[in-house]
Amino acid sequence: MKKLILATIILFAGLTAVNAQTKSVRKSPALEEASPESVGVSPERLALIDQMCEEAVREENLPGVVSLVVRNGKIIHWKAFGMAENEKGRKMKRDDIFRIASQTKAITATAVMMLWEMGKFRLDDPISKYIPEFKNQQVLKSFQYSDTTWRSEPVKSEITIRNLLSHTSGIGYGVIDGDERFKLIYKKAGITDAFTTEKITIAGNVKKLAKLPLHHHPGENFTYSEGLDVLGYLIEIVSGMPFDRFLKSHIFDPLGMNDTYFYLPEEKASRLVAVQYKESGKWKKYPATFYDTDYPVRGAKTFFAGGAGLSSTARDYALFLQMYLNGGEYNGVRLLSRTTVDLVLANQIGKIWGDATEKNFGLAFSVLTETGQNKGGQGSTGTFEWGGYFNTQYFADPKEKIVGIIMKQTQGSVRDETGWKFKQLVFQSIDD
Repeated sequence: MKKLILATIILFAGLTAVNAQTKSVRKSPALEEASPESVGVSPERLALIDQMCEEAVREENLPGVVSLVVRNGKIIHWKAFGMAENEKGRKMKRDDIFRIASQTKAITATAVMMLWEMGKFRLDDPISKYIPEFKNQQVLKSFQYSDTTWRSEPVKSEITIRNLLSHTSGIGYGVIDGDERFKLIYKKAGITDAFTTEKITIAGNVKKLAKLPLHHHPGENFTYSEGLDVLGYLIEIVSGMPFDRFLKSHIFDPLGMNDTYFYLPEEKASRLVAVQYKESGKWKKYPATFYDTDYPVRGAKTFFAGGAGLSSTARDYALFLQMYLNGGEYNGVRLLSRTTVDLVLANQIGKIWGDATEKNFGLAFSVLTETGQNKGGQGSTGTFEWGGYFNTQYFADPKEKIVGIIMKQTQGSVRDETGWKFKQLVFQSIDD
């Protein structure tokens, strides 16, 4: 009987692996390098990005940078500046690996939507249907600082998968939460927010998280949260595969993202860029605080955080974003339908951010509105973007068919203006 059950699980996992991505009738070209002129970009104007990055390093506002620009499916700028680790004298290389933190969220969301396309669930299913610990959720009403006890009221409606994707579930983010009460509640409950070398699993962490109060009733507000960790566990339940294996077999391998991992293999560990901070005018490796920055290469390596756990390269992440610009297809492999990509990029939070907001939020990214476009320097309406805790940023403009990625690894106070300048300089380089 046990053998029969095991065989069924293996068969189910195999069928999922076969069907989640398919050969496409369309075949876009693989990302290759080309001249800026070949895709309507001025090389002289594009060189302003080099000047910006060189200046940021020279003036010691950043230790090092990797920047990459794609237009019309061609890499037209991909360069490294400065140092990967100053104390060791290690220069930055353009294929170095960065902790991408919250850039993980869009990848997890994509995996969720691939399973949704297979009919495994509805977006408005309550998460408790798959993770029973989320039944009988409560919303925080009062908090006693003296002993960290709290009172609550029942939710008006259950958390849905859509709520988790759009950060409207009411779940918080512990140590980086903007509400001190939730920092204390999550700490007392032993919640791991993201980076760890301890032997922790997303299943165990999510089940503890399910017992805690929410910031607000689901769907009533936007609270940046650990909801994507919950969805990482959902992926394991629905697919019958460990989360890391699902991402590798369904997204990383099909797209050729060969340097993207939760935990780096030993032979690639030397390419991990150090997280640095400035002390007494010098760049130093960031010390262990509530996490150890060496988590991608040491420790138990068991916590597959769907919200912040991955490390990757600029090129690998460009492959992922190019798939979205291609309407869900890359190099003849379809991960998502074009109609699903449209859904992911549609406003999923209504008027929570207001009527005249510069951005809305979909099911994986923030998305620029016409108001944001008309302010200038951010791209066309529909440009989608996000970033990561260790100072990485990306954007993709479907109208101009541009991808921009700029990666750094810093903590603490830095005078870094490359995030907004990079975007502005990319768009001013268009010459068609």
